[in-house]
Amino acid sequence: MTTIEELKHKIATAQDLQSVVKTMKALAAVSIRQYEKAAESLTEYNLTLELGLQILLKNRPEVLLKTRSIPNRHGGIVVFGSDWGMCGQFNERITSYTQEKIMASPIDFDKSLILAIGSRICDRLEAAGYQCQACFPLPSSIEGITFAIQEIVLILEKWQRENQVEQIIVIYNQILSDVTYRPTNLQIFPLNVEWLKRLKNKPWDSRSLPTFTIKGHELAVALFRQYFFVSLYRACAESLKSEHTSRLAAMQMAEKNIAERSSELNREFNHQRQTTITEELLDIVSGFEALNDK
Repeated sequence: MTTIEELKHKIATAQDLQSVVKTMKALAAVSIRQYEKAAESLTEYNLTLELGLQILLKNRPEVLLKTRSIPNRHGGIVVFGSDWGMCGQFNERITSYTQEKIMASPIDFDKSLILAIGSRICDRLEAAGYQCQACFPLPSSIEGITFAIQEIVLILEKWQRENQVEQIIVIYNQILSDVTYRPTNLQIFPLNVEWLKRLKNKPWDSRSLPTFTIKGHELAVALFRQYFFVSLYRACAESLKSEHTSRLAAMQMAEKNIAERSSELNREFNHQRQTTITEELLDIVSGFEALNDK
């Protein structure tokens, strides 16, 4: 049977744990809003990028719409996970989704390159039998996203140049609502032809159509790099927001469980203390009656 001192220790431990959970809840809530703003900040930048692509498509459509063959059938995958735990099934779901995409893709991803962002997702992918050619720590702040994405863009360009990678997809968790998210993917190379055609046929808002003086290929390369950056930045921000959303839900469940456990411990403590007091009173009464009998 648990003693009163042991129950006191368990109650104190539950209270300390509850304080930690409340702090993590507050940090997760603040982080969610920060990364949400980071994703929203790309809206205007992305619009400018689309306008640049639209101008290039109207003047030099063959630069972007030319048919690409995939002789090597080599691909690259960028997977966003997490560095920290206590975020529910966040990494497990993205790992399962990555495996499904690899098995369903015509690209031979088993012989292709994987770049993992987050030590935990890297460990899970390697445990599933996939080797990660590079593993980046997840940015811990808004400022850190820019530097991390710049390095990732350089790696992807190196893959294209040295490893003849013909297709690159990004896999990450995307927010659906305030409390739910799901794994999704985005092909960032080559550009989606149907999307480019819709962009080409989209009416221009003004009467004057801008032009450019640099070579079409050079402009396409510059726009490609910016598209890489914007797409990866948004995926990173969405993934971080999803991670903290999952962590917030996990902390809310943990807080509920701790509260229920604390109530049970307090009830047991009160019962034990009342039993002890009753036994002590009975001992006093018994001793008093024994003295009276004498």
